[in-house]
Amino acid sequence: MGQTPRMELTDRDVPTVLGRIRVRVGGEGPAMLFWPSLLMDGSLWAAQAGHFGTGRRVVLVDPPGHGASEPLTRGFSFDECARCVVDILDGLDLTAADFVGNSWGGMIGGTFAARHPERVRTAVLMNCTASPAGLRQRLEYPLLTRVAKLLGGIRPPLTRSVVTAFTGPTTRREKPDVVAAIKASAERADPRSASWAVTSVVPRRPDQRALFGGIRTPVLVVAGEEDATFPVAETRAMAEAIPGARFEVLPRTAHLAALESPAEVNALIEDFLAARR
Repeated sequence: MGQTPRMELTDRDVPTVLGRIRVRVGGEGPAMLFWPSLLMDGSLWAAQAGHFGTGRRVVLVDPPGHGASEPLTRGFSFDECARCVVDILDGLDLTAADFVGNSWGGMIGGTFAARHPERVRTAVLMNCTASPAGLRQRLEYPLLTRVAKLLGGIRPPLTRSVVTAFTGPTTRREKPDVVAAIKASAERADPRSASWAVTSVVPRRPDQRALFGGIRTPVLVVAGEEDATFPVAETRAMAEAIPGARFEVLPRTAHLAALESPAEVNALIEDFLAARR
């Protein structure tokens, strides 16, 4: 497998309904906006920026309260996150974009496609769900954030819990660089901002299956075979709620497909976009 080309990106700060958002922008052509998972920033998509930035304008988002974006001081709704995407497009003078999201980003990509169909050409929704949180997630995730605040951040042994949630046996066994990147990103997260975000995205997330039934945008939904956070059956149910959605399962991949299996993800997205031309 060849080396992913490095993409030159420019930092931009954009005012939004959820505060100042840092985006990294590069390339020329049709816009492609990327929103990552909780506890990750826009660097999750480095391999996708390098691949697609040769013919597209890529926009990597540090989501609210993450990376170099403004810290969160309150919870938020998924509709506010979708409005945040609109604000980013407006701030960059972009009419519409192909949206690519992972986990939190995938859920918001669905909300964005349903609420703002005129601003999205296609949507790629990875490692995500349209269902509300089950009892286990409603109990475990708030506990993790409370402990993180007491510790002053996500530190061992909490990083072990994050790695377990975000990776499968293949990545933990064969991809130490991915494990190290996940640990580093989690440890950089501001515990108070992360607490607001986790609470909004996990225990308080809405059931979006009925909403997604109104999506008319072409959608690709991607599940990871080894994803323990959103197992294949749950992500498949999301795809089934979206009329005409294409559904794919990536083998030997867990919750952060873009980081764990970048070449496979790039090929899937490339094929999906080519079919829309």
